[in-house]
Amino acid sequence: MKLPILYSFKRCPYAMRARMALKLADIKCELREIRLNNKPDHMLEVSPKGTVPVLILEDRIIDESMEIVNWVISLKNLFDNTLSKDKIEITESLIIDFDNDFKHHLDRYKYSTRYKEVDIEKHRSVCMKMLIKIEDLASNENWFFGKNISKLDISIFPFIRQFRIADTYWFDNQTSIPKVQKLLNNFLNSSLFEDIMVNYELWEEGAKGQYFP
Repeated sequence: MKLPILYSFKRCPYAMRARMALKLADIKCELREIRLNNKPDHMLEVSPKGTVPVLILEDRIIDESMEIVNWVISLKNLFDNTLSKDKIEITESLIIDFDNDFKHHLDRYKYSTRYKEVDIEKHRSVCMKMLIKIEDLASNENWFFGKNISKLDISIFPFIRQFRIADTYWFDNQTSIPKVQKLLNNFLNSSLFEDIMVNYELWEEGAKGQYFP
């Protein structure tokens, strides 16, 4: 059976969540690390929108990160099945919020030079309000809902990581989000995060395959 092919970029939060799902499920694939400013022709042929991750299967191509996560979940039981209906609904709602509102304001805060006339403080403030909202929902344990990692953890913490990177000192000194800070720290120090952040050589046409995980 031919291995799936994953086009990825190490630091992309969308690609991170796909790699985490694949790692948790131990689904081996050929990983093709790319540069976003020099996308391979083959990747653009199979997915003209030109974003990562792109997962090429024998019967289809999946080029949305949450679709990859959900595909993996459909194959293997990755997470705790005891989550309440409310927590499942919270998971799906927050993923949408982070993929849309949080990412919109994060980009304008972290990459302000790419946009015209942005109010950095305003965009940072909106992101913080969203983090304060989840502070009230988060557990005091290692992961968002308790002792076990969940779909929500792998879906939103790559974006919170980016928010922190924009001004690490400022983020670490915010007193209104202690649980979010603790959860992010646990995420960054987890073996899962370490395993999905391994450096891969840039892929070129005809290059020897590199495998993940």
